[in-house]
Amino acid sequence: MPNYDVLCIGNAIVDIIAQCDEAFLETNGIIKGAMNLIDTRRAELLYSRMGPAIEASGGSAGNTAAGVASFGGRAAFFGKVSNDTLGEIYAHDMHAQGVAFDTRPLNGEPPTARSMIFVTPDGERSMNTYLGACVELGPEDVEADKASGAAVTYFEGYLWDPPRAKEAFRQTAKLAHAAGREVSMTLSDSFCVDRYRDEFLELMRSGTVDIVFANSHEIKSLYQTASFDEALAQIRKDCKIAAVTRSEKGSVIVRGDETVTIDATKIRELVDTTGAGDLYAAGFLYGYTQGRSLKDCGDLGSLAAGLVIQQIGPRPRQNLRHEAEQAGLL
Repeated sequence: MPNYDVLCIGNAIVDIIAQCDEAFLETNGIIKGAMNLIDTRRAELLYSRMGPAIEASGGSAGNTAAGVASFGGRAAFFGKVSNDTLGEIYAHDMHAQGVAFDTRPLNGEPPTARSMIFVTPDGERSMNTYLGACVELGPEDVEADKASGAAVTYFEGYLWDPPRAKEAFRQTAKLAHAAGREVSMTLSDSFCVDRYRDEFLELMRSGTVDIVFANSHEIKSLYQTASFDEALAQIRKDCKIAAVTRSEKGSVIVRGDETVTIDATKIRELVDTTGAGDLYAAGFLYGYTQGRSLKDCGDLGSLAAGLVIQQIGPRPRQNLRHEAEQAGLL
């Protein structure tokens, strides 16, 4: 039996979230709906121009780990923070969610990563991320017992930005597969796909990655096509399972010749899309590691994503297990 259901590997980032109008994005040269990597000076400038903000522990894979734990799954996380106030906040939040997070913090510079997230009235989020301590995650941070002891290892495409994190992931994937486990990834962002298209395809085609999560923009970017159907036909051949989200159109899951269509969860109001894909992956992977059908996995993912987009911040305030029971999914 695995010791953990899901091990997540990613950038440990504290999100600083504020609402703004479209003009603010334009004035400050922020690419709407994307994750923009920024340096210290830019981080300070944007922070000085932000309106009232809330701080929440985030980072894509960290959100997924918190989601798995909220469903009642056994989650672990590898990610690097610094030995500073934001690092303490991040570690506290992960432990409070019930996630096993034991990566040794960095002493001194650079500081813990933070992402300034601007949410426009349509709920779209535009992220401006200073990676800070994240770039120091390396092979020495891989805990072999967790790498070989998790049913599924999940990593974010954003991890490909800091070079040593790639080595940490490849080492973890090797340990996971040697123990008969599976490995999954999220493509993270269409701009991220543009940066690492060939490497992502190689990870899939070589069998390093078994399960892929993406949205419709990312999958089209991956295969450089304007046709969603064409991209879906391609990814079907390139990995064992692909789960592709389509906002209000729900999601599509493919495995070999099998296709499962999932409806989006009905919501009262779209507030903030931050964390939607992360929580979809959490629901899916929780269901998958419990041996549920692909339909059940997709429905759990859809439920979690639908809940998180009705609030500010990337981690659901409700207990996801309770919500899933209420919805008749568990």
